[in-house]
Amino acid sequence: MNAQSNPVASLLPPFTTETAILKIRAVEDTWNAPVPEGLARGYSPDCLWRNRSEFLHGCPGVIAFLTRKWTAELDYRLIEDLWAFDGNRIAARFTYESHDASSQWHRAHGIEIWQFDGVVLSRFRHASINDLAFGKEVRPFLWPLGRRPGPHPGLTQIGA
Repeated sequence: MNAQSNPVASLLPPFTTETAILKIRAVEDTWNAPVPEGLARGYSPDCLWRNRSEFLHGCPGVIAFLTRKWTAELDYRLIEDLWAFDGNRIAARFTYESHDASSQWHRAHGIEIWQFDGVVLSRFRHASINDLAFGKEVRPFLWPLGRRPGPHPGLTQIGA
């Protein structure tokens, strides 16, 4: 795991407003892929995660979590926006949508905090997330599976 094998990791701390925004968009693109091993390459081998009530340690735990998550959360779409940054830390607010096997759509809103190691990888990820079920007819995340298109509005523009 290094910057050469993961373009997300090539955006190094200390962050500026521009590089923090680029880092968040690169992470968003990776989550929208969705390939657990690809996302895990942006984290240190001994990374620590808190996601809702789950606590994960190390990339194998992250991969298992993401595999489980994306098996249950179908047609996953995520948008992230910069909230704050300082040195080697970034806070992002996010909203994502997915549906379950019964076609019930869900939206999750939250904040995640990343702390990067001294080189390129994220060492800590803490996410606080709130969930909401909704009907398909009110979905604002309507791009094809994968990367959110550049002209698609961000969270502020869609009122999320």
